[in-house]
Amino acid sequence: MKSDTLAILGAGNLGISIAKGFANYFGAENIILTRRNVQRIEHLRESGFKTTSNNLEAVQASKFVFLCVQPKQLAGLLHEIEPELDHEHHVLVSTITGVTLQKISDLMKEEYPIVRSMPNTAAAISESMTCICGNERAGKYVSEVEGMFKSLGETLIIEERLMKAATVLAASGIAFFLRYIRAATQGGIELGFEAEEAQKIAMQTARGAASLLVEVNAHPEREIDRVTTPMGCTIAGLNEMEHQGLSSALIKGIVASFEKINRIAE
Repeated sequence: MKSDTLAILGAGNLGISIAKGFANYFGAENIILTRRNVQRIEHLRESGFKTTSNNLEAVQASKFVFLCVQPKQLAGLLHEIEPELDHEHHVLVSTITGVTLQKISDLMKEEYPIVRSMPNTAAAISESMTCICGNERAGKYVSEVEGMFKSLGETLIIEERLMKAATVLAASGIAFFLRYIRAATQGGIELGFEAEEAQKIAMQTARGAASLLVEVNAHPEREIDRVTTPMGCTIAGLNEMEHQGLSSALIKGIVASFEKINRIAE
C-alpha cells in the first residue's frame, strides 16, 4: 500500500472528473480507476492513469479509497472489498448521493474512517465546489481530504445534516446554471447572433458575474444595482423576468430537487 496512491472505484462521469482534477495534486500515475467495463476508461491510460476492473487490486495498492458507484451498487462493492481493507490504514471517501456515513458503516463488519464528500463535475477543471463531513473515526483525515479537494476548487466542511442540501446547490446546481446559459444563448440567437457567438457571450458573462462576487465578496444585489440605471434596459429586463417568475422558478426547482433527494433511501 502506498500512502500517496488513491483508488477511485466506479469511474463514471464524476469519478473521472475527480481523477482529472487530482492528477495535478497526486500525479496521474498515482491514481487507479476502476470500472466493470474497463474499456470505457482505457483511454485515460494515455494521460498516465492506471485503469482496471479489479477493485481488490486497486484497494490493495491505495490508502484513500473513493466510493463513486451508484447507491444500489454500494452494498455489493463494500462486501467485495472489505476483505482487503485495513481499518488502521485505509480511509473511505464516499461521493455517493444520499448515502449517510452511518449507512456505509452499517454495511461493514469493522469500523473505518469514512469521509463523505460532494464535489461537482467542474472538478475536472479545478473549479468544483465540494462539501465535506466525516465520522468520528475520520478525525484528521477530514482536513486531509479537504486538502485534496482544495486542489479541485473551493471546499466547505459542513454538518452531515446539510449534505443533501449541498448536493442540490453544488452538484445539481451545475445543471441549473448551465440551463441559464443555454437559455441566454437562445435569447441571443433570437436577437441576431449566430449560435456560437451567443454562447460565447453568455458563457463569459456568467463567468464574469460569478467572478465579481468571488473577488469582491459582495452580495449579488449590490452588483445588480451597479448595472441598473433609472428607466434603463437592464431593469426593464430584470423586472420582466421577475414578473414571469424567474426567482420563484429557480427556488421551486431547488426545493423540488431537495424533495427528490430526500426520497432516496438511506
